[in-house]
Amino acid sequence: MTDNPAYDALVHLANLCSASAVSLPEKVDADPRQSGVGFSLLGRRFVAPMGQISEILEMPSVTKLPGVQTWVIGLSNVRGRLLPLFDMAQFFGSGALANRKQQRVLVLDFGSLYSGLVVDQSFGMQHFTRELYREKVDDVPEAIAPYVKGEYVDASGLSWAVFDMKAIARDSRFLNAAAS
Repeated sequence: MTDNPAYDALVHLANLCSASAVSLPEKVDADPRQSGVGFSLLGRRFVAPMGQISEILEMPSVTKLPGVQTWVIGLSNVRGRLLPLFDMAQFFGSGALANRKQQRVLVLDFGSLYSGLVVDQSFGMQHFTRELYREKVDDVPEAIAPYVKGEYVDASGLSWAVFDMKAIARDSRFLNAAAS
């Protein structure tokens, strides 16, 4: 006890708090989680690994470009940067299945490649444990299969094929958008 009643009251309060505090839980080894951005394309669910998508946008206004492939939508100004937009359904040989309001742009930013991939819909962040992963993937359209690296099946039984965005960024057909 001191001659300062306010200090004594604070010390008493700190002692009461320490005595009634619950200890922290023990560290438990949890299953490592894999996270990615979920999206749909051609009626199939996909997930792109974290770090491969820099952002998700609603469809911005677009300026059409002459002399390009049919799957090139055009250019958009996103915060002062020109973002080329590509219709992934058309790139893979089909038309978009979603209406334009549901479509989202997945932005790739790999060094010199800054591109927007338009997909049918985005499902935001998805999280999986490694035990849900399997290498064999069924029911993926043949045109998309070279870009798929396994799949996760979530607790509700939904299958999420892992779409490797780096593989599309290396594809010479994707990189050459000029009309032939």
